[in-house]
Amino acid sequence: MALGKRNAERTDPLWVPTERIARSPGSPFYARLNAILAEAGFDRWVEQCCSRFYAGRSGRPGIPPGVYFRMLMIGYLEGLDSERGIAWRCADSLSLREFLGYDLTQTTPDHSTLSVIRSRLDVQTHQEVFTWILQRLAERGLLKGKTIGIDATTLEANAALRSIVRRDTGEGYEEFLEKLAKESGIQTPTREDLAKLDRKRKKKASNDDWFNPHDPDAKITKMKDGRTHLAYKAEHAVDMDTGATVAVTVQPADRGDTKSIGETLCEVMENLSEVAEATGGKTSRLPEEIVVDKGYHSNAVLCDLDEMDLRSYASEPDRGRRNWTGREREKQAVYANRRRIRGERGKRLLRKRGELLERPFAHCYETGGMRRTHLRGDLNILKRLLIHAGTGNLGLLMRRLFGAGTPRALQDLAARVRAARGSQARGVAGLIRRYTSVIVRSLARITVTSPFVPKRLAA
Repeated sequence: MALGKRNAERTDPLWVPTERIARSPGSPFYARLNAILAEAGFDRWVEQCCSRFYAGRSGRPGIPPGVYFRMLMIGYLEGLDSERGIAWRCADSLSLREFLGYDLTQTTPDHSTLSVIRSRLDVQTHQEVFTWILQRLAERGLLKGKTIGIDATTLEANAALRSIVRRDTGEGYEEFLEKLAKESGIQTPTREDLAKLDRKRKKKASNDDWFNPHDPDAKITKMKDGRTHLAYKAEHAVDMDTGATVAVTVQPADRGDTKSIGETLCEVMENLSEVAEATGGKTSRLPEEIVVDKGYHSNAVLCDLDEMDLRSYASEPDRGRRNWTGREREKQAVYANRRRIRGERGKRLLRKRGELLERPFAHCYETGGMRRTHLRGDLNILKRLLIHAGTGNLGLLMRRLFGAGTPRALQDLAARVRAARGSQARGVAGLIRRYTSVIVRSLARITVTSPFVPKRLAA
């Protein structure tokens, strides 16, 4: 075979026969996902939901809403964090073009088109798509709704701390430090003087005093790795029986867990009620048990859950001996929760909490690429997270039907199957060789007198 050489000066032909156009063999994962969406009538349903945001007959036809939501699904499945990355990946991949329904003669939507559609569709529409996916899970028996686990994590905002300004005067951080240095007697402060002065200050990054003008919803908080950054708080509610994400909320990062759980519980009840009504009662309309970590443990939270007839399984922090004088109601709620978490069921649920609540965080924010947001404003981030978590639920459905929840997991599954077949074949061959040698050695020890036995065995 001769060496092939690349032609640097390539000229495109004027006419290309259709049979010579490069075609993709397609992705089995995306083909199966498209079949599931088509079987449930996703495109017609979502077009009806979004029709109120578009003109009736006048104007140029826009991008179909089904294409917009599929591109956001690709962001989760391919681990792409920004809309620019999603648009580039869809334009570059033949299999993703097929998933979107675009051929080589059509241009896929760019990132600015995604931004326009996202700003046009409201949060309620994205919430309806998330609920629609929950209904598909309920039809397959992947949503129970009786035992709900709640946990939260932080998302790094698309804003820098060096851009924060004072709420009262509008001064920047460095400008504010120079003012403090001059008041303390340093007329021409150096950068080292400002750093030394800043180290001695207490509560120097309070959200009550500072904000970022480019992203006012982002709050100063400490991240999981110990860094201080502007961030948001994403709170998930997960079905403890199946691992499906039932609700997602985006809240200020400086809001404590005991304050944010109420909003997430309201979303859980609304979503379960809608799913139960749409599926004919295949799921529970209201949850019966709530499983949380010790960050949610407080007298007020436990009393509120008790009033709502919800059994709490909240890990209790070590607060030492407590005084219950005049707080009999709080005492009963705390003691009842303590009794439940010490039982066998409580211990089992708390163990599952670490597995089933951390798994959606890993799928959505680590491999899904949303640990750092590229959007600004809690509403824009919530729109993206709803489809992100909804696609994670679709991955749960795909694992039930197909054995893999993402395209990369499908590739790994195929490799594991080939490896298992190879090891099985090698194991069978090894067994045959081993038993054959045992039989030969056994026959060799036998005294053979029959004339029909070969002489090499008789020897």
